[in-house]
Amino acid sequence: MTTATPSRPLVVLLHGLHHRAWVMLPLAKRLRSAGYSTYELDYRSLRASVAQHSQQLHDWLTINHDPAKPISLVGHSLGGLVIRDFIHRYPQWQIGRCVTLGTPHTGSISADYAKRLIAPLVGYSYAAGLDGTVAPLPDEICLGVIAGNSPYGIGQLFLSHHNRRARLPQSEREHDGSVYIAETRLPNAKDHIVLPVNHTGMLINAKVAEQTLYFLDNGRFQH
Repeated sequence: MTTATPSRPLVVLLHGLHHRAWVMLPLAKRLRSAGYSTYELDYRSLRASVAQHSQQLHDWLTINHDPAKPISLVGHSLGGLVIRDFIHRYPQWQIGRCVTLGTPHTGSISADYAKRLIAPLVGYSYAAGLDGTVAPLPDEICLGVIAGNSPYGIGQLFLSHHNRRARLPQSEREHDGSVYIAETRLPNAKDHIVLPVNHTGMLINAKVAEQTLYFLDNGRFQH
């Protein structure tokens, strides 16, 4: 964690499935250069439930953060679902602004296929998480959603198969290689933007970082 500009809250970054905290470092570095302090939560995405990841974050904050000061949250993929679960379970924390990157808020079709074919690929992240049953987002939370439409990634085989099987219209087929754009939408999110990035590439993409920073500063994306 680094020293921030006093008026800017701590930003906690949460990685996604199969990743560790280091993948969030490029984005964290950009946020720190803009005056934010950051903490990259390192959790075992396959070995514990979404609720346990939330508790891990709560426990860290209890030891390291003043509850009188707000925090902002940025989550990639599964990390965005951990954010929602955390907000639901621990309302005592003051939440500033939140950004999710490629998060399947309504559930992940590619994770559903993976669970049926090779269950260990999703581990404990499916129930109350990637299955789409995570706690709803409170209306007062200022959350921005970034989605990608570059369809290259490990999940594209599942999604290409699903496109044919479900006979999806062209307008519903866009995805980032793992997550459909439609899966990223939340009706009470404050803003939603689609960028030409794939699911993993968004973590090192300059435009994604710029839009994340802009939302944390302004509560909306730069359209």
